[in-house]
Amino acid sequence: MRTKLKMGFLGMSLAFTTVMTACSSGNSAEAPSTDGKTVLTLSVRQDSEFYRALEKKFEQAYPDIDLQVKAYKAIGEKAQDYEKYIKSAGTELLSGKGADIYETSSLPVSEYVNKQLFLNMDDYLKQSQTLKQEDLELNVLNALKLNGGTYMIPSGYGLRAFLGDGDALKQVNVDDKSWTWQQFSGSAKSMIEAGQKAGSGHRFALQEYPPEMLLQEMVMDGYNQFVDAAARKAKFDSPAFIFMMQQIKEMYDDGVMSAGSGEADNQLFYSAFLQTPADFVNVPYTYFANPKLLIKPHSGSSGAMRIVPTATFSIQANSPVAEQAWKFMKFLLSEEGQALQSEEGFSMLKSVNDKRLSELQQEVKNGTYKLPNDQPASVPDEQFKVFREMMNTADNFAMLDVKILNIAGEEAASFFSGQKTAEEVAKLIQNKATTYLNE
Repeated sequence: MRTKLKMGFLGMSLAFTTVMTACSSGNSAEAPSTDGKTVLTLSVRQDSEFYRALEKKFEQAYPDIDLQVKAYKAIGEKAQDYEKYIKSAGTELLSGKGADIYETSSLPVSEYVNKQLFLNMDDYLKQSQTLKQEDLELNVLNALKLNGGTYMIPSGYGLRAFLGDGDALKQVNVDDKSWTWQQFSGSAKSMIEAGQKAGSGHRFALQEYPPEMLLQEMVMDGYNQFVDAAARKAKFDSPAFIFMMQQIKEMYDDGVMSAGSGEADNQLFYSAFLQTPADFVNVPYTYFANPKLLIKPHSGSSGAMRIVPTATFSIQANSPVAEQAWKFMKFLLSEEGQALQSEEGFSMLKSVNDKRLSELQQEVKNGTYKLPNDQPASVPDEQFKVFREMMNTADNFAMLDVKILNIAGEEAASFFSGQKTAEEVAKLIQNKATTYLNE
C-alpha cells in the first residue's frame, strides 16, 4: 500500500510515454486502491500550500480518487540535495515504478521522452469533451511540446520581457522585430549620445549587470542553439557562441553596458520578469513614465518573450491509472484548478488572462489603479492591445539546465576580465558542459 503524504508546490524552476494511444496507458497492472478509491500518486520536489489545496479540491471534484502527493522536501525545509531527488525519480521511471504523475520542472524530460517514459497527452487533449483546446493558451502548450507531442502540462507560467525607455527610443529608428544585439548596441550608443547632448549625462543600456550575467541570459534565450538536451550535446565551441562573447565584451568596453551601480533612472532598458497579467502595468510603468515593451534583440530565434512555466507535470507511461492521471491534468487546467494558482502566474486559460487584463484596463482608465510604489498608473488604452498581442505570441521556451548556465557564466568571467581568449573559454565551456551532459 502506498503511504499517503499531504504535500506541496514548486515555484518557478528549470524544466526538463510510450508513444501509445493516449486513451490507454497500455499497462495491465491492477490499479491500487484504498477504501474503494483509486490511488493516484503525484511526486513533487517541494511541499507547499498549493499542493495541499490542489489535493483537497481535486478529491472533492473526483471523490472516487485518492490523490497522494509525495514530496522530497517538506514545507519550510531548505531546497537542497535536489540532485538526489532527480536521480531517485530517474531510477523509479527507468524501472517502470514510482509515481503516476511527476512534477517535472527539474527533470530531464527530453531524455525521458526519448526513452518513452512519459505519456503523450495529445489524444486526451483532442478528445476531451470538457476541456477545449481553443480555451487554452495554445502558444504556451505548443512551445512546451517535445518530438511533436504534449508530454508536459504547465500549471501556469511567467514571461521574461524586455523594456525600453519610450522617450529615449524616439531618438532612434528601431525595428525590434528583427534587431540583433549588434544593432541594439548601435541604437543604444545613439540614445546615450543624444542624452548627453541634451544634458542628461551618461546613461547605460543596462547597468548593475555583469557581463557573465548577460551571457547567461543570452544563452537562456537561445538555449536550443547551444544545447541539444535530447542528444545530450553541447555546442559552445561554435562560431556563434564565440561571437556572442565578443559582442558582449565590446558593449562593456564601449560603455554601452555597465556592471557598476548607478541611479535608478540611469538605465535605458530592463530585462524584467512578468509574473501575472498585472505586471504588464506594474513593472514597465514603475521603471519608466513612458515604457515600451520590446521584442528582445535576437538571432536564430523569434525574440518573443521567453516562457517560464510555474511548474510542469507529466504522466508516467507505465502508470496503471493513466485515465485518472489525465483527470488530474484536466482539473489542473480547469477554472477551479487555475484559480488555485492565480497568484503564482499567468493562467493557462485565455478567458482568465483576458478578464484580468480587461479589469486592469478599466481600473487604469478610471484612475483607481495604483502602481506598487503607490503612484497612479497612466497607461494609454492602446497599450493593452500590445500586451495581449505579446502575451499571445510568446513562443520561446527551452528546458534549461542551471548547471550548464553556471558553467558558461563562471568560465566566461576569465574572458571578460581579459585573462583568456574567447576561443579558449569557449573550448573550456564546451569540455565541461560535455562532461556534465555525459555523466
